[in-house]
Formats: sequence, C-alpha cells, structure tokens
Amino acid sequence: MIEVLLIDDESYVTGSLEKTIPWLSIGVKSVYQAASAFEALELLEENAIDIVVTDIAMPEMNGLELIQEIGQRWPHIKCVLLTGHSDFEYAKKAVQLQAFDYILKPVNDDEFVKTLSGAIEALKDEWEQAEKYQQLLYDRKSDFKVLRANFMVDLVLGRQLSPKTIKEKLLQYEIPLAIERPTVMMLVQLGKQFSHLDYSSASLMEFAVGNIAEESFADHFHVWHCKAPHEYLLIMAQAKVETLEKADNRTEARNMRKANLAEAAKILRANVSNYLKGEISIVVTDWFEFPDAIPTAYRSGLGMMFMIANEEQHSIHYLEERTSKDNTYVKSIESLYKPPTIITLLESKRWDAVEQKIKDVFADLKNTRYSREHLYEVYLALTNAFMYIAHRQGQYVSQINELGIDFIMDQTVVLSPDRLEDWSIGVLNKLQGELSVKEESAKSFIVKQVIEMVTGNLSQDTTVKTIADHVFLHPVYLSKVFKAETGESLSEWIIGMKMERALYLLKNTNKKIYEITSELGYQNPQYFSKTFKKYYGMTPQEFREQ
Repeated sequence: MIEVLLIDDESYVTGSLEKTIPWLSIGVKSVYQAASAFEALELLEENAIDIVVTDIAMPEMNGLELIQEIGQRWPHIKCVLLTGHSDFEYAKKAVQLQAFDYILKPVNDDEFVKTLSGAIEALKDEWEQAEKYQQLLYDRKSDFKVLRANFMVDLVLGRQLSPKTIKEKLLQYEIPLAIERPTVMMLVQLGKQFSHLDYSSASLMEFAVGNIAEESFADHFHVWHCKAPHEYLLIMAQAKVETLEKADNRTEARNMRKANLAEAAKILRANVSNYLKGEISIVVTDWFEFPDAIPTAYRSGLGMMFMIANEEQHSIHYLEERTSKDNTYVKSIESLYKPPTIITLLESKRWDAVEQKIKDVFADLKNTRYSREHLYEVYLALTNAFMYIAHRQGQYVSQINELGIDFIMDQTVVLSPDRLEDWSIGVLNKLQGELSVKEESAKSFIVKQVIEMVTGNLSQDTTVKTIADHVFLHPVYLSKVFKAETGESLSEWIIGMKMERALYLLKNTNKKIYEITSELGYQNPQYFSKTFKKYYGMTPQEFREQ
C-alpha cells in the first residue's frame, strides 16, 4: 500500500484533501500532513513515504527547493506540485527537477485523484521492473554458481581447455583469478557440528562458508570458491598485485604472501565458528601456477584430507609442513575381517549379530588413527556384503526402495565414522525388513516347486538330496523350509505321495506289483512291500487279494 505526504503552509488545504479524497479506493494506506518543508523532511526521515504533494509558495524553503532535496535524498519518491501560480517558469523548473506532475489551485478532486492515480501506477511499474531486475540478477547469480562449479570440476579433474577458453570463462563467469599467476588451493571440510545436515543443507552451509571466505581473504587475496567433486568446499586464492607491490623483493613478497594466507585462514575459521557455530578443517596446498597445476594440487590436497580425517586439534594443515609427518604406521581394521565375517552372519540371517559386528568395527575404528581411506574401506566392505546377500535372495539392491546404497557413491556418508555407522545400521534394518518378506515369499515358491517336481516324477529318484540339488539348496535347509510351510518333513511327505500312488495303482490297474514297484522308483520290491505295510497295515499282495 502507498503512503502519501501532503505539504502546504495553509493547513486547511491539506486537511481538506485528507478528508475528501477516497484514499483507500486508490490504494493509499496512510496520509501524512506537514505545514512546512522542514516538518516534511522530518516526516520523510521517519516514514516510508512514496508520494509527496507539496505547495510551491512556502516560507523558508519553497516547494521547488524541497523536491530538489527529496530528489537527492529519496530519488524513488514521486513528487507532485500543488500551487496557485500558473507561471510557466514554475512548470519548467518542476520538469527540470523531474516532478511527476503539476496541479493548480483550487484543487479539483477528480483531477487530483487522476494525477495521484497516475503517480501510483508509475510507482507500481517501477517496482515491477525493479523486481524483475532483481530476479534477473538472482537467476544470473544462480546460473553463475552452477557454471562456476562445473568449470571448477573440469579444472580439478584435468580436462584439457585452451588458455583462450579459460580466459573467456574467467571473464564470463566473473571469476577474479588470472592465468599464469601463483595460486594456492584450500580444501575445506565441515566439522562434526554439521554432520547431522542432509545434502542440501550441507551444500548451503558450504556456500555460506565460501562467502565468509571471500570476506576473510578480501584484504590481500582474490578468491574463488565452489563445491569440489569429492564433497569438500574448494577455495582457490591469488594474492592481490597491490599487496605484493609493497614488498621490496621476491623473497619478501613470498613471505608476506605466506603470512597473509595464514592469517586469513585463521580469520576464516574464527568467523565460521562465530557466525555458523561450527568448526572446519582446512588443507592448504603448495603454491602453483594457475591453471596448469590445478589437478596435481587437488590430488595432493585430497590425499592429505583423507589422511587427517580424525585429527581434530590441528585444523589448518599445510602440505609443506606435513611431508615429514606422513611416514607413520597405518593400522588395519582387524575387526572388519575377523571371523565370523559380516557376509557369514548375513548368510545365516543373524541380524542382531550383524548389527553388533558393525558396532564393534566402528568402535575399533574410533579407537585407532583412522583416515578417510579407512572409512572408504569400511563403506566398500559393508556395501559389498549388503549387495551379496541381496543377490543371494534374488534381488537387486536398486529394487529395494529407500535402501540408501548409491552406486554413484554418496560421498557424504564417509565424511565421519558416526555418519557412516548410522548409515550402515539404517541400511541393515531396511535390508532385514525387505529380505524377510522376500524370504517368506521365496519359501512358498520353493515348496510349490518341490510339490510339482515330486508329483510329476514319482518314478524318478526323488530323494531329499536330489530335490535339494534341483532347487540349489542344502538338503537340511530345504527340509526345514518344507516342514515350516507344510507341517511335515519332506522325506515323509515324499513317501506318503508314493504310497498314495501305489494304493491307486493296486486298486485301479492290473499292473503286477514289481511293475508298480519300478514305476514308483523303488529298486527293491521287499523294501517297497515293507513300506506299504507300515502305511496301510498289510502288504501290497494282501491289499490286492482282500
């Protein structure tokens, strides 16, 4: 809604306008009145005025002088002159001062409303254009964010681009770095305080850290920050020429550059702690020439970041200072491979034991000098075990909804042991629920297969072992599944099916007993006769003769 200020040293004029004009109907929320230019200026400083309607002939400061002052201090305000003078010089001066319009006294209400409505429409048009412009700027910045990130990925992964192309992209994307200049790269990892954030929230937090970096390095460096391919924030910095020009020689310039970088990195950590309430770790590479040595610098920084995964005290790590510290003993994660393995426990469906095994692995991990590489090792071992057991059950992990295994690896799960442990337990629980349902369905299918196989092939070798071989299961496990589904053992059921068939053949055919014996897959007539008597209380011959 619009706010209007009426100014006239004759207060009855402004009072009359305030009472007679239908302000709300033309979109005006508030109407202020002033009897002098100085009183008007006070109101303008205290309120968000959109339109000023002022008399020209006023003591101390006239209307023309007032709108000149308003134009300098509040250029967005529309000014309308209200006066009894019809002198052309006043109108010309008003035009020069960019007044919106000029109304003669005595004021006609309809004319006043028409003029004011025109001013309001003009304001709305300007606001709409300003909003569109701001949206364009926002869209442009959003596009730049994506384009800069893609460009950064191309450079760190070593995509071959000509110097001309690189120069054009630096200029086009407004990246404040220059080619063939000494550059340093910093990889930044969010601390434990941010580990609960999802991917989108973590990306926004990293963007905030990047903006803080721009401010922290602004005195002495040009910086460019983007998301790195391996889930870190990547910052590249070049010393400003004007800073280096203060040094007397190259050695002094290098020392100054190094000192300024160290100070800016400390300021960055302090600002992130103060404003975002969390800690960050920073790996600082050696200086290199931009852009040719970017891939080498990135790989060295990435390797260092992998090795310092659990070092919380020293949060700024300079590669040149770490060289002598890296020849340390690397401890393996024994509990990950100690029998029974996770795969063995999964095969036997010992879900609680699997969960405890996972917890033991992470307890072992947290008590040793682990690196990001150790986290990758655990991730790959667990993912391999989960995929193996899913495939054993005849299912792809990609078919299990919301399982959380991403074949284009979700890097965020290996940022910390706690996050990886939570992910592992979560996947295990989802896997257990899904495969338990799948297993029950599979058992019913297996039993159906067995029944069809036995009823259709009674003359063949239909022992538990041969049937188990056909369905690719262990005989003992097959027997357990069959009994769980039907209530009787598989071997007894097979014998029962054969005896029912024998009874039918003895009663309804003239086949000889030895022929029936052979047809039912028995090699020994005496054994067949004994089994038949056990079921029916008489031998086959006695049954036929009765």
